[in-house]
Amino acid sequence: MNAIYTKSKIKGLDNHKCIAPDKNKSSYEKIPVKIFSDYKEVSKAVAEEIASLIKVKKELGQMAVLGLATGSTPISVYAELVRMHQEEGLSFENVITFNLDEYYPMAPQALQSYVLFMHAHLFDHIDIKPENIHIPDGTISRDQITEYCTNYDLEIENAGGLDIQILGIGRTGHIGFNEPGSEINSPTRLISLDYVTIADAASDFYGEEFVPTRAITMGIATILKAKRVILMALGEGKAGIIQKAIEGTVTSDVPASFLQKHNNALFILDKTSSSELTKVKTPWLTDICDWNDSRLLRRAVIWLCQKVQKPILKLTDRDYGSHGMGDLIAEKGPSNRINIEVFNDLQRTITGWPGGKPNAEDTSRPERALPYPKRVLVFSPHPDDDVISMGGTLARLVVQGHDVSVAYQTTGSIAVHDDDVFRYMDFVTEFDEKFDVEGEASMRLYKETQFAIQSKKPGDVDSLVVQEIKSMIRKGEAKAACRFINIPKQNVHFLEMPFYDTGKIVKNKLSDLDIQLIIDLLKQVKPHQIYAAGDLSDPHGTHRVCLDAIFKAVEILKNEEWMKECRIWLYRGAWQEWDMGDIDMAVPISPDELMLKRKAIFKHQSQKDKALFPGVDQREFWQRSEDRNRTTASLYNLVGMAEYEAIEAFVRWK
Repeated sequence: MNAIYTKSKIKGLDNHKCIAPDKNKSSYEKIPVKIFSDYKEVSKAVAEEIASLIKVKKELGQMAVLGLATGSTPISVYAELVRMHQEEGLSFENVITFNLDEYYPMAPQALQSYVLFMHAHLFDHIDIKPENIHIPDGTISRDQITEYCTNYDLEIENAGGLDIQILGIGRTGHIGFNEPGSEINSPTRLISLDYVTIADAASDFYGEEFVPTRAITMGIATILKAKRVILMALGEGKAGIIQKAIEGTVTSDVPASFLQKHNNALFILDKTSSSELTKVKTPWLTDICDWNDSRLLRRAVIWLCQKVQKPILKLTDRDYGSHGMGDLIAEKGPSNRINIEVFNDLQRTITGWPGGKPNAEDTSRPERALPYPKRVLVFSPHPDDDVISMGGTLARLVVQGHDVSVAYQTTGSIAVHDDDVFRYMDFVTEFDEKFDVEGEASMRLYKETQFAIQSKKPGDVDSLVVQEIKSMIRKGEAKAACRFINIPKQNVHFLEMPFYDTGKIVKNKLSDLDIQLIIDLLKQVKPHQIYAAGDLSDPHGTHRVCLDAIFKAVEILKNEEWMKECRIWLYRGAWQEWDMGDIDMAVPISPDELMLKRKAIFKHQSQKDKALFPGVDQREFWQRSEDRNRTTASLYNLVGMAEYEAIEAFVRWK
């Protein structure tokens, strides 16, 4: 192997502060891993390595051959490379690229095509020569595919082989579109897509039924021939499959695990995608820990309770010693002392007063007693996240006398079925006819809407009228849910953040106007409490963007006197729950309150029965929510806390 491609010669990665650098590599890991704080650091590290290769190759008078990936994961890498080109003069004249895959069939000008993706995010903004760009052709005739794929591999070899191959990873463990069952010797070929992959792509195609069932992909063998392979992963949704790929056995069931066979592969992860790795999830099994960290101590004891199926106060020295935690007993033991410390710590997270209990001693409560009543502002990314995620707590805050406001950050209009538009339009026209209202305008609008929907093709953007109707449907449902739990009409705010309303799955970048809308509302309400969606791997990306906007607004306002007294609580969406070791406030929900929450969720009729983009989990949102809340309560009960019907959990952002 040419030495300039080895890790020791490529600069960029080690210039960043890693949460878990290579020197702490766990014996569980079979592939080198770098973990960074967030996606920005991940993307910068990868972009710097690519740029370094391009520069070294240029000095040698050689072409740099890059294997490129698509999807949301590498977008920030491409943005950083474009910045380097525009601001630092990084040239791509000596670069040849080969993309991993393409849907089949797929026209290059289609909204979902990887040709369009690569040009939009990279090629149209740099000085790469068009003849040096290679992307699998989704229009090739079926009888020519085998020959075409063979030639694609030959083109890579004729270019000198891939110097760096950039990969993402699917939830099935696929790299490229090499789904489970792909073998290590597989070449570039046509492949059938797994159901999970199709479900994950449904939002891009406006429904599972429109997702192509096949794709052309580089094979495992093609990928493994690259001199350097970098796999990137972002978000909690990838944590489970990342753990299997890095720590599990090499198997065709997890195609990414074949990278264990590569002698120059690296996984670059953000903090959340690494959360299931042994050295991150259970570091006491791999290294000496600082047991003065109360959160680490709590996580370890909870893990031990689940391992031995005992409540905290029944754990013994032997339990600790038999499960890799003997140093904890030596440092902070005996077990009884540790048990009581963690039991009390966890018990203090439980409160029936999420807004603080007035006239109560509050030193050990999650939320302060005063001021009372509090001004509470709940941010909801979509028009139903508030009741799905914290409907019980929301209702409790209202009942306990706090001044509760809800701010819906986006319209959620793209998640409304076309049938719902007709249902509401039918009501309007029948209303006009029934009560002898002048209905000519509404009938004209009905016909216009009917034509717009019926002539729309998969992937087409709704007309402005249809977009507005869908937005009104979501707003009406949100108002109904707020009414049901007695939130005053004047306290319901629809921000309609501009980044969202493109009419497309792909959104605009967060702008100053988006942030200003939140700043203006914060100044108006001057809340003592803010609740926000803390999801870091929202399937649609909207939750992450909405949270970033809130954080940026808070940063701008942090010196305001009222903001200094404001506490920010993060809830989770329908997709996952906080790790029990990280929970700061656990709000028990009674059976009656859980039913009230369900009924509030039911007010969102357009999302009931089957959401437009449900993902792999086919349960309705109320089912996901209740199951999650009951599971949290069961975990608290397992470790020895009181037995509750359900619990909604929150983490305090400081």
